[in-house]
Amino acid sequence: MPAIRLPTKDGGLEEFITSEPLGFPETTNRPFNRAALAAAHVVPRATADNDPWMDAELDWDRTIAYRKHLWGLGLGVAEAMDTAQRGMGLDWPTSLELIRRSIDASKDIPGAVVASGAGTDHLSPSEDHNLDDVVRAYEEQCEAVEAVGGRIILMASRALADCARSPNDYAAVYDRILGQVQEPVIVHWLGEMFDPALTGYWGHDDHFDAMDVCLDVLIRNQEKVDGIKISLLDKDKEIRLRRGLPANVRMYTGDDFNYAELIAGDEEGYSDALLGIFDAIAPAASAALTALAENRLEEFHRIFKPTVPLSRHIFRAPTRFYKTGVVFMAYLNSHQDHFVMIGGQQSTRSITHLAEIFKLADKAGLLTNPEQAAARMQHVLAVHGVGV
Repeated sequence: MPAIRLPTKDGGLEEFITSEPLGFPETTNRPFNRAALAAAHVVPRATADNDPWMDAELDWDRTIAYRKHLWGLGLGVAEAMDTAQRGMGLDWPTSLELIRRSIDASKDIPGAVVASGAGTDHLSPSEDHNLDDVVRAYEEQCEAVEAVGGRIILMASRALADCARSPNDYAAVYDRILGQVQEPVIVHWLGEMFDPALTGYWGHDDHFDAMDVCLDVLIRNQEKVDGIKISLLDKDKEIRLRRGLPANVRMYTGDDFNYAELIAGDEEGYSDALLGIFDAIAPAASAALTALAENRLEEFHRIFKPTVPLSRHIFRAPTRFYKTGVVFMAYLNSHQDHFVMIGGQQSTRSITHLAEIFKLADKAGLLTNPEQAAARMQHVLAVHGVGV
């Protein structure tokens, strides 16, 4: 197996010998017993003549091809979400085009699932907004997603977090929007570790107090709620909320630290999944979920166990930079020809951080072609002046 010299935290270099890949299946026809969606990243056109910090021009072929890869593995796609740099380079017009193209592509694939983010990110952050502005913005995006045949993920709103003055303000906005949607939605509570602008969401800095407000909204509108995804990176908080949900409302785990045990569940229930890390570990996630559906729980945990250190490293603080690791994994495994991101965000993590991703991905059996992955890692090292 190929060897490569990787940088260490003390400034040195060490030789790393890659392992044989585990050879996870590239497709599956086996249905899962959990709903499982991967929040998918986007691929920019690296040769676009634009200003990368301000403009987002996507490589549509590569972007949609990756969604077909996820569908082939039995995973649904959570479209135009945080992993796709929504509100962090991916604007609403481009997001809607992405949603439309993804939904159109899914029609050719039996059983393909797409759920798409609708929020308020087209509101200018430089202007003062009120609750009515937030409602109108949500309405505009929800109507647009429904118009292209989409299922809605109701995203947390920075504008609402900025203008709400009490928990009642949150409740009033969500009640109005949920009362209008055509089909049940997935409500998404994204924690401040992912987006600092969402600090104090639901009207409380304390997550448990916020949870009570959120739960009241979900119970009151349960006929319009398929489920809730929470991304707080705290399994105990997720389990507490999960146990308070009505029977017809799913908990979609957004915990990229503890997903294996939350999906497996306990004597009182389990979580379904809507995860950014599933983008990066899709073959392992598919194999593990297949094992779970076939009641091979030991194999489920055996497959997922080495992916957890990789996920925790990719999602380490500042967590909002996790997208860099997700895209780096796609580059290593040849799902795209370059390591370039919207807004130049490939620069948000250090070369030692990327080297650790390489090692942890290898240990999890997720480098599908170690020789090619090592060559690509070497290209990135050379750009950083390592080993040249």
